[in-house]
Amino acid sequence: MLGYATVGTNDLDRARAFYDAVLAEIGARRVMEFPETGFTLYGTGGRKPGLAVCRPYDGGEARPGNGTMAAIGVDSRAKVDRVHAAALSLGGTDEGAPGLRTPEGERAFYGAYFRDLDGNKLCAFCIGGAQE
Repeated sequence: MLGYATVGTNDLDRARAFYDAVLAEIGARRVMEFPETGFTLYGTGGRKPGLAVCRPYDGGEARPGNGTMAAIGVDSRAKVDRVHAAALSLGGTDEGAPGLRTPEGERAFYGAYFRDLDGNKLCAFCIGGAQE
């Protein structure tokens, strides 16, 4: 249903370095770039949901939205843990350590929350029982 989510940045080079490293933890990479606007889309495949980072289209200052968040679905709790750890090691801030948010079972929600270097809130999550 969702094709991609976009987060804004005031420092495109810094943001790209952050997302290059964080999203590499789940096998994502830059799949599309528009040099004239700075729009950079990350994904694991051409027709799969992605996460974009760019300067605001209107040329104004990028500011995180109050109540907005992009969630990155992954296929294991270990990947949730790795994405969160990578984000924090690169200067992101913790908004909720990795952990189970619902009772264990096939519909269990395991997630971790962080903010990027511009203050945008993200979540890495997986749904399902423990894989380990």
